[in-house]
Amino acid sequence: MRLHLTFLPLLRELAVSFLFASVIPCASLAQEAPQKPPEKPSAEPSASAEKAENPAQIELLETRYRFEANGDSRKEVHTRVHINNELGVRQFARINFDYNRSFQSVEIPLVHITHPGGGTVDILPSAITDNPNPAVVNAPAYQDVRIKTVRILGLAPGDALEYRIITTATHHPLAPDFWLDHSFDRSGIVTQEIFELDLPASREVQIRINPATPAKSSQKPTPDGAQRTIYNWDLNPSNLRGSPPGPSGTDGDPDLAMTTFSSWSQLRARLLERVNTFFGTWLWLESLGRIGAAREPVPTSQLYDFASRKIATVDLPLDFDLPFRGAEEIFSSGYGRPDEKVKLLLVLNEQNSPKFASLCLYSSGKSPETQLPRPNVFSGMLLVLQVSANTVYLDPSLEVAPFGMIRPDVRGKKALILGACPTDESSCWTTIKTDLPFPSRQRVNVDATLNADGTLTARVHYSMRGDNELLLRVAFHQSPKEKWKDLAQLLALSDGFRGQVTSVTASDPYATKEPFTVNYEITEPKFVDWSKKPVRIPALLPQLGLPDLPAKPAPGAVSPIELGTPLEVETHMTLHVPPGTAIAPPTGTSVQRDYATFASQYSVRGPVVSASRHINFLLRQVPADRAADYNAFLRAVQNDQAQGFALDLAAPATPTSMPSSSAATPPPAPKP
Repeated sequence: MRLHLTFLPLLRELAVSFLFASVIPCASLAQEAPQKPPEKPSAEPSASAEKAENPAQIELLETRYRFEANGDSRKEVHTRVHINNELGVRQFARINFDYNRSFQSVEIPLVHITHPGGGTVDILPSAITDNPNPAVVNAPAYQDVRIKTVRILGLAPGDALEYRIITTATHHPLAPDFWLDHSFDRSGIVTQEIFELDLPASREVQIRINPATPAKSSQKPTPDGAQRTIYNWDLNPSNLRGSPPGPSGTDGDPDLAMTTFSSWSQLRARLLERVNTFFGTWLWLESLGRIGAAREPVPTSQLYDFASRKIATVDLPLDFDLPFRGAEEIFSSGYGRPDEKVKLLLVLNEQNSPKFASLCLYSSGKSPETQLPRPNVFSGMLLVLQVSANTVYLDPSLEVAPFGMIRPDVRGKKALILGACPTDESSCWTTIKTDLPFPSRQRVNVDATLNADGTLTARVHYSMRGDNELLLRVAFHQSPKEKWKDLAQLLALSDGFRGQVTSVTASDPYATKEPFTVNYEITEPKFVDWSKKPVRIPALLPQLGLPDLPAKPAPGAVSPIELGTPLEVETHMTLHVPPGTAIAPPTGTSVQRDYATFASQYSVRGPVVSASRHINFLLRQVPADRAADYNAFLRAVQNDQAQGFALDLAAPATPTSMPSSSAATPPPAPKP
């Protein structure tokens, strides 16, 4: 997400974690990834350097898949890890395995530690626990979504950890079809990776393999005479450094993609059948007291508010392995998965005032329609609604998103329509529109006072419409009020204040028809040292974020410079300084382009300093051939923001006692 206010990265991560939080998919066995710690890039290519800097080095990652003709499957992972330091100990103190109890089972036959001195320890079964995924603890309907955890006790630097896990799936909800994605490690934490894919020759399987990671294939008969096709990989992942995964070298595609779905049309029909388990209800519509015998239509925005706010979101990723519950069950439980809430909104809309509406599945990939048809290509579901001449996309899972506003990382993505397509199959693919339902704008006002002792106190007011509004709405909505001061503290730090937030208020996150507002007060002792002559301070305004030019553009690159959603940002500061302070303000700037405009003003009136900056992003992109012009615009804004005020507080006059008249006039000399 592009942020035009340079929020502190920690605040951004905190808010984004609320906005895009999801648990690890624990659905289809065919979608699982090998268990390994977070990837950590290495600057040195040598294996010895990797081992020295990685907290733990996976010396062997061996994964074997076997699929049966009826869709059943078995996955076995064998891993050997060398623990390098205490961070590696913490990373592997617990290892978790996600699964769906309704059709999967997990066995852990081996967890073994070898100490440097030669001693060995086997982890006992009592160290293995099986619990619901934390996201579903308060959602009884999803208790099959689980995590099996192994506590690794007694692990120390220098130890070697070895474990084996076997996951089997029977009667998969989408059987007899199956699919699989896999990408090999490129981070340097794996020394050797072995991968095997065992498929029944009786099934028609589409498979794509990255030419950079070719496989050895062979045919093998089984005792019953059936033929099987085996694919084998034995790789040193360090050889993959710098090469992107994907059969065509496209970033985001896996090294291996396999599916038994023959076409997107077949997959679309199967997924639509899976989703259409709902039955409608007038229960809530009647409860409004507005329906009566005539069943008068309820505004679509009101239906959206109900699905968003009255049905709590259980934060599970899109997962067709989980059953879609009926509307009555969702109403009675008071909660639902994001995809269930979207489907519920469709049902309410159809029964309330039928109009064109359909479900669509969006993908995070660039060109999903060119990939092999697989359910895991999709990352979420939206409702597409035709309101008058406008196409509106709705996602009630965020709970506090304004009507018609969806996440910024979803806008502009490709989506597959699950309803009736206008013409042929290709028309089932659509591009989600990038426009927002209202103009994006941000207003920041700072009213500050700088005292003679150098203490700065400030009242800061934010008013936001757009992507940053959604980010902050979600952050404040997800945080208890006693934690709001922590959010404001991070926001203050991002604005350059190093003091302590003393109070904070925010508008109701549910009041989505109005801009979201945040107000905080902050005190910063010793903001300036008046003994320095002069004191230089920046304008107490948030920095305006603009995208930089690529550091090293690829030869022949013609990619435009992305400015993001058009946005108007106004910031204003009023600073009261002690009387008698000499003030030298900077010079204002004005830059006009067709893609953006910028203007700043600085003024002094008595002991009051004023500063304002106004930037308006008019276009989404700057053409690549105008990079030099954009660079000049960027430098003008950055140079202006680097300016500051020079302050000089005159020292107060030191009080002295006035001499008496006798002391002032010397006595006359005595007469001779």
